[in-house]
Amino acid sequence: MISQGCGAWLKGRQWVVLVALISFWSGASAQIKYSISEELKEGTVVGNIAKDLGIELSTLTERGFRIVSSSTEPLFQVNLKDGILYMNRKIDREEVCERSSVCLINLKTVLENPLEIHYVAVEVLDVNDHSPSFPDKEKRLEISESALPGARFQLQTARDPDGGIYSVQQYKLSHNDHFRLEVMDRDEDGKIPILNLQKPLDKESTRTHRFLLTAIDGGIPPRSGTINIIVDVLDVNDNMPVFNEESYSVLLNENAPVGTTVVQVNATDIDDDLNGEVIYSFGNNVNSKLRNLFDVDTNTGEVIVKGLIDFEVKDRYEIDIQASDRGPVPLTTYKSVKIKIVDLNDNAPEIEVTSFSKAIPEYSRPGTTVALISVNDLDSGLNGKVICSISEDVPLKLVPSLQDNMYSVVTKSPLDREKQGHYDVTIVAKDAGQPSLSSVKTVSVVVSDVNDNSPEFSLSPYTFYVSENNDPGGSVFSVTASDRDINENALISYHIPRDSGEENNWASFLNINLENGNILALKSFDFETLKTFQFQVVATDSGTPSLSTNVTVNVFILDQNDNAPVILYPVSTNGSAEGVEEIPRNVNAGHLVTKVRAYDADIGYNGWLLFSLQEVTDHSLFALDRYTGQIRTLRSFTETDEAEHKLVILVKDNGNVSLSATATVIIKVVEPKEAFAASDVKSSVKDEEENSVTFYLIITLGSVSTLFLISIIVLIVMQCSKPTDYSSKYLQDTNNDGTLCHSIQYRSGDKRYMLVGPRMSIGSTIVPGSNGNTLVIPEHRRKASGEVRSSTTLP
Repeated sequence: MISQGCGAWLKGRQWVVLVALISFWSGASAQIKYSISEELKEGTVVGNIAKDLGIELSTLTERGFRIVSSSTEPLFQVNLKDGILYMNRKIDREEVCERSSVCLINLKTVLENPLEIHYVAVEVLDVNDHSPSFPDKEKRLEISESALPGARFQLQTARDPDGGIYSVQQYKLSHNDHFRLEVMDRDEDGKIPILNLQKPLDKESTRTHRFLLTAIDGGIPPRSGTINIIVDVLDVNDNMPVFNEESYSVLLNENAPVGTTVVQVNATDIDDDLNGEVIYSFGNNVNSKLRNLFDVDTNTGEVIVKGLIDFEVKDRYEIDIQASDRGPVPLTTYKSVKIKIVDLNDNAPEIEVTSFSKAIPEYSRPGTTVALISVNDLDSGLNGKVICSISEDVPLKLVPSLQDNMYSVVTKSPLDREKQGHYDVTIVAKDAGQPSLSSVKTVSVVVSDVNDNSPEFSLSPYTFYVSENNDPGGSVFSVTASDRDINENALISYHIPRDSGEENNWASFLNINLENGNILALKSFDFETLKTFQFQVVATDSGTPSLSTNVTVNVFILDQNDNAPVILYPVSTNGSAEGVEEIPRNVNAGHLVTKVRAYDADIGYNGWLLFSLQEVTDHSLFALDRYTGQIRTLRSFTETDEAEHKLVILVKDNGNVSLSATATVIIKVVEPKEAFAASDVKSSVKDEEENSVTFYLIITLGSVSTLFLISIIVLIVMQCSKPTDYSSKYLQDTNNDGTLCHSIQYRSGDKRYMLVGPRMSIGSTIVPGSNGNTLVIPEHRRKASGEVRSSTTLP
């Protein structure tokens, strides 16, 4: 205790006895006992509770140290700055602990985060601050002169609110010749004064006797109270009523209805007439509380219930019943009726949440304390024995503590907020009475989120198809990820790793929106340069520590018709393609004059070339194969036919917006001998021209051969992995010149088509666009509907 408090007590001649007993319970709580005197001033120091519990002063504020009290004006308070427990208001022991031998005030103190509870018991010591007092200032007795020496008359008992040694300890009677004082000690009712007649009374000599009865307590100095006793001497009524029973002892159920007969006493008087007629009443010592609970029938002697009988208030009563005759000088006798109250199970258990955590993290280990629960039942025995349980199937359980009727709500298994973030825990308290009574209380437990889930992409991997020649800086596609956590732990940002690995070498041409995952292309894609690439996207949440997930994005470039056909033969010079062919005049119909060769860097329909005569001098002489570019004679030459013919040939692709190129072929008709001679000269000239053409042909044919080889390998692998009934269905016929026909597989709605060239013997509508340079695999092997694949071999 602090010195200031001690000084205050010494000045006021008040004292406090402090006894601090600390016993640790379950390693987490302690119990302290202090002793103080009643009637101390407000603000009196009780003890240094922080020091006695071993708690740092800074912890009191940080962890929210408090006294749990249901009262709006608690008796005690704690100063959180110095840890001193002091009195919040003046305590009257008789008010707080009426008629109790030991007055204990139990306090519950709580520290939060983590939960910790301590029990503090404050014993209030009695002070002799009340004097004994009698209910009345004087008591008048009527005693017959025929009363024999030894007759005893019960007097009123003095009451002293103080307890123990400070209650009434003795009685004194002022000096007289006829009476002496006896004191009977009756447990709870204390000491009862009895007037004992020492010698016979003589009404003729003294009609009234007066003396003073003094009640004295055990204080130092003692306190006392007095009552005037007046004895009126009556004429002779020489027989007293006699009770039929030596003693009366009965059982009475609590909550017995008003009017219930507890017991019926019976007394008889052998006198005649009024002197033998008996009436009943309470003894002089029966206080007002008993008179409010019970009543006695004057004529029948029935003791009946008058008020509410509650076992929890008091479990036994002893009532003095007096029987008196109706003689002119009534004679009275007393008999004590002992009533034992039988406890009924009329109180349901009470559940109190002593302390509670607002939220518990989902990573908490099993056994983590969520709340402290206390239960209480005012009944006794089995009626007051309470069993607590949790009604729902939740990952929480009740653990009883060493302290009676105290439970801890703890986790019994790991919590997962993503499965369930809130639990309504119903605690059921049930007593063992018959019938059993129970009560329930719901505790809401909130599971707080922990960043334990990585972002999850909606697809893995992603596959996107992007048309070439896209606008630089535009959005081409997007990725989306979600996180099962909440708040900051679920806030996702996206980025593309910029490392030097081959996998992400195209990432430098891409940019991603950090918030929504939209991916922008910083440059246009060219199918002829790049057909497919892949890169990584990383999604990272904002938790601490943050979690991330990466996903592979496969990008396929779709071809567009952005390349015009290139004439390979005749060889282009000065921006034009023009060649001269000489044929003998005597050739027959169907003679192959020459073949126009062209190449288109696009694929599929965009790269499928068609040849047509744009200009010809004689339509009857020459014909052009629209698929192969071969120029043949339609008939034999006549003498009237011109010797030189000019053919302008248009080569165009099959794109939506068709692109084209033209080639000019000059055909000279010569006599057979001239043709033979000219052929030698022309061959030498062509050798030089074809040397330059050969270089381009080698490059073109090399790239085409590579694509063709890849297509054949893929086709073989696919043919080996599918049923035999599909193997012949997709093989292509050969042209007359030994090259593979141009074939295209495509899908329109629910139907699948195959376009075979150059003669278009199978198929129908042409769908432009392609994403590969391979033969189409059977339907049951395809992974994406609507995907078009083609195989093209240049003639």
